[in-house]
Amino acid sequence: MKILQVNSSARAENSHSSRLAGAIVDRLRSANADAELVVRDLSQTPHPELNEAALQALFTPAEQRTAEQNARVAFDDVLIAEIQAADVVVLGVPMYNFGVPAQLKNWIDAIARARVTFHYTDKGPEGLLKGKKVYVALTRGGQYRNTPADTQVPYLKTVLAFLGMTDVQFMYAEGLAMGPQAEQDGLESAHLQIEEALAA
Repeated sequence: MKILQVNSSARAENSHSSRLAGAIVDRLRSANADAELVVRDLSQTPHPELNEAALQALFTPAEQRTAEQNARVAFDDVLIAEIQAADVVVLGVPMYNFGVPAQLKNWIDAIARARVTFHYTDKGPEGLLKGKKVYVALTRGGQYRNTPADTQVPYLKTVLAFLGMTDVQFMYAEGLAMGPQAEQDGLESAHLQIEEALAA
């Protein structure tokens, strides 16, 4: 088993989402002693945004790219290779202003590449990152699960499915900014969800 853990919190330390993602990975590795782990921490190694220069590099044929353009495309290639190799993907995702962190959006923009991780057919788009299990540890200051304010889950379900990853399980730690007891309860609930999800 090859595991890719992606931490998207802006916090290098003391991140609840990164800790919960780590707890999922620990549970996976306890059941798979030979599992290989790659950790992509987007606070320590932030990925650049998809800007005009990056688009020009991506849409320039490889044999016509400048050295600078080749370097920019290669930067994305590393992330694509990581997720292509993974059997299991674990995402640590805090809620920032009702959405996913910019760091995670940059990572998604990097791995979503036409003719590499998805392509268009006469029946519509087809994701090419198939056969992977995805676990998502979500952390929120308030209570948003199953409400219209939760834009994260619909977005992540859509974009992951677009790339071929349809076996996705979400774990929620909510109420983390609503006082010490609510924080404790939210984290305990998330750990219980992790144990239940990975008990099999």
